[in-house]
Amino acid sequence: MKTKIIIAGIGGVGGYFGGLLAKHFCDKEDVEINFVARGGHLKEIQKNGLKVIKGDKEFIARPTLATDNPADIGIANFIVITTKSYDLETIIQQLRPCINQETIILPLLNGVDSKERINNILPDNIVLDGCAYIVSRLKQSGVIENSGNIQTLYFGLDNAIHDQLLLLERLFKEADIEAFLSGSISTIIWEKFIFISPTATATSYFDRSIGEILADKKKLKTVSSLIEEVKQVAKAKEIIVSEDITEITLNKLKALPFETTSSMHADFKNNKPNNELKSLTSYVVREGQKYNLEMPTYIRTHAELEKKSGI
Repeated sequence: MKTKIIIAGIGGVGGYFGGLLAKHFCDKEDVEINFVARGGHLKEIQKNGLKVIKGDKEFIARPTLATDNPADIGIANFIVITTKSYDLETIIQQLRPCINQETIILPLLNGVDSKERINNILPDNIVLDGCAYIVSRLKQSGVIENSGNIQTLYFGLDNAIHDQLLLLERLFKEADIEAFLSGSISTIIWEKFIFISPTATATSYFDRSIGEILADKKKLKTVSSLIEEVKQVAKAKEIIVSEDITEITLNKLKALPFETTSSMHADFKNNKPNNELKSLTSYVVREGQKYNLEMPTYIRTHAELEKKSGI
């Protein structure tokens, strides 16, 4: 029986992992890899395939179908969503023609509320939690470049492993994707969130790179406070995270190149009409209020960022 996989969003994350899948399964009859993309990027993929660059190696990936009309694809077994978090509800509605009650959905977005948001629309489907560690970007239409030394993907359901999830892990691994199925996925995605939310919030609030923030004692203190506050939210939600998560997170930040920033900061700098503020900062404030936690640093930075966003 044929397994049909859709990658929705062919940017840095979806383009790299989707490219590996399309390359490996292009001549296999039992697996079909389809891309949902748009604009000039889609046209380039349809004409010449997707070029994926990593270091001094590159390859061309040709999916079974690349389209901006999901109805052309039909019902999928698995859908991997790698759009920006603010496009999540829109893409789920667009993908409805590809979804029946058996379709399993894996979001790989920044933030920790994707599963909940998808289940609000599709309450009867299995929706996984997942996250990716990768430094990859859409270099130009039809070209994805992975410039990092880590490209791992984690996914799963807490306390649940079943045959379909094992199948998805096997297909990822067959395509040379460093994928790991986890029965304690909440810990993994929250430990990433405790890194990414303060980073995105601080870089956007200060309009500075990671290196500039860490070099300033006052700004560094703000970052430390953000980490502590989001850690308290995780604990209130009974998510198990490392006792040393603050130190671990600060060490991760210190290991980054001086000029590193966040995608949310880049969107603010470029005056994009949409950004990830709701998923990466507002969510923490909202959850903190729900659990009656003291969140002075998040509340202060969030208020300023809302003004910048014009919300």
